[in-house]
Amino acid sequence: MNREQFFAKLAPLGEAELRSALWTLYWRGTATMRERVEGVVDPAEAKRAAAVAAQPPDATTVLGDVRYFTSLVSEGAYLVGDRRVSPKERSNWRFTFRRLVTAGLDALRGDEVDTAGQALALMVDLACELQTYDNLHSDDPVEAARFVVSDAIDQLWTRLRQVHSPTDFLRTATAQLVRWERTYGWTRHGEGWVAERETPLADKLARHLTTPDLWHTAADLYVEALDNHPADRPESWRPSNWAARERSASLRIWNGLLLDHLIGPDDAVLLDLIINHPALEGADNTYLQAVLALRQGDSDQARTLIRACLTDFPGRDDFLAFGARLGVEPPPRPTRTMVTM
Repeated sequence: MNREQFFAKLAPLGEAELRSALWTLYWRGTATMRERVEGVVDPAEAKRAAAVAAQPPDATTVLGDVRYFTSLVSEGAYLVGDRRVSPKERSNWRFTFRRLVTAGLDALRGDEVDTAGQALALMVDLACELQTYDNLHSDDPVEAARFVVSDAIDQLWTRLRQVHSPTDFLRTATAQLVRWERTYGWTRHGEGWVAERETPLADKLARHLTTPDLWHTAADLYVEALDNHPADRPESWRPSNWAARERSASLRIWNGLLLDHLIGPDDAVLLDLIINHPALEGADNTYLQAVLALRQGDSDQARTLIRACLTDFPGRDDFLAFGARLGVEPPPRPTRTMVTM
């Protein structure tokens, strides 16, 4: 119906019938419908309610809720018959997860930015934890919760950059980069709705580094973050340097960006600290050492290092391209031997 047809239908109705129709819309309609009816019935109250809703949530309250939720998940309360978590909540955990992430992001708009940042950081820590531990009833919790970790961190860093000095912001951001960056994102399988929307944190942080001085400061604080990173826990079922190798792979893009931007005469010492840091090992770090060796004119050392990379990963495109540039052939692939009976 258009406006005229609608009014024509209403013309025969009395006041009581109109009230009944409006009540039906209000009582049985959606939340949006109820808000519209309230706006017609009491415009002043509707404006007041809208103003209250527009205010960011209390960051301290959000942090308390997040701490409680993340502790319950980490303790396995959402998996077993823990009295602190009802069966309904155990099934609806993804809605609680999304609600707390949204509340943390909304709280960033307020004055308690650091408190809101703590809440959001706990949710990101939980997302990283859920890549390995089955603390929720889901094959891929981050995908199920529709939590695009890199977008949330980008909003966090943007807000921190607005309220803190560059040095304070970069001290926090580089430490979080070391803790949170992942080679294949934050979902378990690297595919799906969330994975398609994820972006490396290195690219997010690089947007904030608009001058050479900021790149140098970021690199200096990055070394500090590596120094202060908690010691890797030895695990008997993994190689002793597994964590350092994984960290080097995760930070590959960031380390490459540093090599591209730290090109001044005073940056050599800083780069040497980075590529030889004990917290970084493996083929990805060896590749960076090869690139730096070539930049410094030591092509023989660069060839030796890229050969080691190709021995570990003979099919990686970046290793192959750099080796071809130096005239290094990849090692021959082993051939299969047919065994006849």
